[in-house]
This record gives sequence, structure tokens and C-alpha cells, in this order.
Amino acid sequence: MLNNYIFDIIRLTVSGLLVVLAAFYIGRPYLDRFEKKQLIGLKQTFTKETLPLRLQAYERLFLLIDRINPSNILVRLNNPGFSAGELHYLLIAEIRNEFQHNITQQLYVSDTAWQITKRVKNDTLMLMNSAIKALPEDATGLEFCRLVLEQINQMETNPYEAAAILIRDEAEQLF
Repeated sequence: MLNNYIFDIIRLTVSGLLVVLAAFYIGRPYLDRFEKKQLIGLKQTFTKETLPLRLQAYERLFLLIDRINPSNILVRLNNPGFSAGELHYLLIAEIRNEFQHNITQQLYVSDTAWQITKRVKNDTLMLMNSAIKALPEDATGLEFCRLVLEQINQMETNPYEAAAILIRDEAEQLF
């Protein structure tokens, strides 16, 4: 009698486990599909909300590169009365300020885009520093401008145009 009772418990337990396993394997595709739908909906909502922020970040990096391009920054900040040292100091400060103003954009862009931007900024600072070192102490701001622009013209490819193209290409991949 006790054996029959134990046998019935085991038989009911095994059959119950088989029913649960069958229900799991039958219901699993439905649950997976439901989970995928939820995930797609979440991604769509996330993309809809973050896409404008990401596009704005790429736009700001593009603008940063344009603003620190010596061809533009020299025209914007040059004053005929500046010495080379004064203009150099002003340019370095302006480049650093522009970069600091846009530093939060790295949250919304790819690591590659941010590294390109940092590289352009650092190369621009090095270009300015090498130009000031190549000039005599009493050089004028005009001589400094001329030397910087000559150094850029001697480069095989314009780094500012190349960086702008790479950032634009990355921004286009968002669509």
C-alpha cells in the first residue's frame, strides 16, 4: 500500500513535470516573440528620442572642427596690431575654449568621431606651437598667420576637411 502511494506520487510528479516542460516548449516561441516585440518597441522609442541629440552632437563636432580650422580662426581673431606671441596666446585659448564648450558631445557620438575631433584639436595646437617657435620673438601676428597657413598648405591632405568628411559620413550612418 505504501509502495502504491509512493508510486502514485512519483507518477503524478513525473507527469506534472512533463506537462510543465511541454507547456514551456510550446509557449517559449510566443514568449520569445513577445520579448522581441517589446525590445524593438523600446529601441524605436530610444532611437526616436536620442536621434536628434546624436545628430546635434555630430553637427557640433563638425562646427568645432570648422571653427578651429586655422583658415577660419585666424580670420576671426586676427588683429593687425597683435604680435605673434599675443595672437598665438589668443588662438590657443580660443581652441581650448571651443573644445571645452563641446566636450559633452562625446556622450552622443561614436568613439571614432570623438577621437578624430580630439586629434584635430591636438594637431592644431601643435601646429600653432611649432609655428610660434619657428618665428623670431619680435614677429608680427601677420607673419604668424602666414607661417601657419603655409604649413597647412604644405600638407598632402587638409586634416580639417578629412575630419569633417569622416564625421559627416558617421552622421549619415544614423539614417
